[in-house]
Amino acid sequence: MRVVMFGYQTWGHRTLQALLESDHEVVLVVTHPRSEHVYERIWDDSVAELAEKHGVPVLLRNRPDDAELLETIKAAAPDIIVANNWRTWLPPEIFDLPPHGTLNVHDSLLPAYAGFSPIIWALVNGEERVGVTAHRMDGELDAGDVLLQRSVPVGPDDTATDLFHRTCDLIAPLVHESLDLIASGRAEWTPQDRSRASFFHKRSVEDSRIDWTWPAEDLERLVRAQSDPYPNAFTYHRGERIRIVSAAVSQARYGGTPGRIFIREGDGVVIVAGADARGGHRKGLLVRTVRTDDGTEYAAGDWFRAMGGYLTTRP
Repeated sequence: MRVVMFGYQTWGHRTLQALLESDHEVVLVVTHPRSEHVYERIWDDSVAELAEKHGVPVLLRNRPDDAELLETIKAAAPDIIVANNWRTWLPPEIFDLPPHGTLNVHDSLLPAYAGFSPIIWALVNGEERVGVTAHRMDGELDAGDVLLQRSVPVGPDDTATDLFHRTCDLIAPLVHESLDLIASGRAEWTPQDRSRASFFHKRSVEDSRIDWTWPAEDLERLVRAQSDPYPNAFTYHRGERIRIVSAAVSQARYGGTPGRIFIREGDGVVIVAGADARGGHRKGLLVRTVRTDDGTEYAAGDWFRAMGGYLTTRP
């Protein structure tokens, strides 16, 4: 089949690499210009550079809403469009243009976690599995009929970075199998159960701010979800922003006011957590390692030399 590919960052790069290694012909690539958005500078393997290396024509667009782009796609005469991590809506005159429409690869187990940053949100929310979905694009966000899904389990110590790498490894086999099914006429499409759908927005720095009224179990997952190279979960101590690099849930239960720097336990320092922590039924967040804005890391016991005082959401 003749394939036009829409994609961006490492997800798009992996998808294009899979297409180039397949039995199908990539005739055009459309990608976004480089961005300075904090999350879009992290996994930023260049789709444009990979396409150019293989002699595939490339168009750079922020939005696919100009007549030149549409005419170029029509001239490429694709049998199918394949998209992964295209950051803006594709209009129907594009996604319905090829005979086989547009196959979108999304890094969640749809219908849950449609939208943006699904792995981070899924880890924060304590999901047991994450994965990727190949579905046919339609006029709603990540809502089209599903062709294939593949998943991996979430371990108790996994970070978002661990899960990013494991789900990225699913892209190539998913793309190869999906295109082979479509080309052979054996594709079976399953409508999504929209009653189970959930939608998530892009992450920003604000989403890394620690709210000490969250239970410690949720905060521990937030720390893992904001692992390097993502912007770390952060809080304020005596007016200075500190990033929580490593943490766990405390062994004992601690009562009091959320954010209180309470006591040493094992290899860390316990911070009281949970909106109902005053009842003494909640475990705290055992902070092990912190990092200041200049990049210096400290063991929690070295940073919090005296117990008492509070960690706060603002300076």
